[in-house]
Amino acid sequence: MKNILVVDDSATMRRMVMASLRTLSDVKFSEANNGLEAIEQLALAPVDLMILDLNMPEMHGMDVLNFMRGHQKYNKIPIIVLTTKGDEVTHTTTLAAGASRYITKPFQPQVLAAHVSELLLQQTLK
Repeated sequence: MKNILVVDDSATMRRMVMASLRTLSDVKFSEANNGLEAIEQLALAPVDLMILDLNMPEMHGMDVLNFMRGHQKYNKIPIIVLTTKGDEVTHTTTLAAGASRYITKPFQPQVLAAHVSELLLQQTLK
């Protein structure tokens, strides 16, 4: 079973993301309300993929991304950034920092599910 960590300060958005991915087989979900909680969740249980918002209290999503890419234990975990920030600079900077995918809100559930499936499959094949 694959563990997907959904990190967003909006409980409604976390529920929407998880509902969008319920059709995927062999996945379970963990949740974090902000970047600090995300780091705590990483320490508590293995994570196979993270869906990460950027604009959050306590710790910005970019700080979480940089933390994960800077630590050998977490640097191979696929990260899908799901954010309201649609500008080209943020998009380019986030991918350059190591995000696996960049999706803007509002998102299409089938597009998110396709990206998650693809990244989990790639991870399984490695």
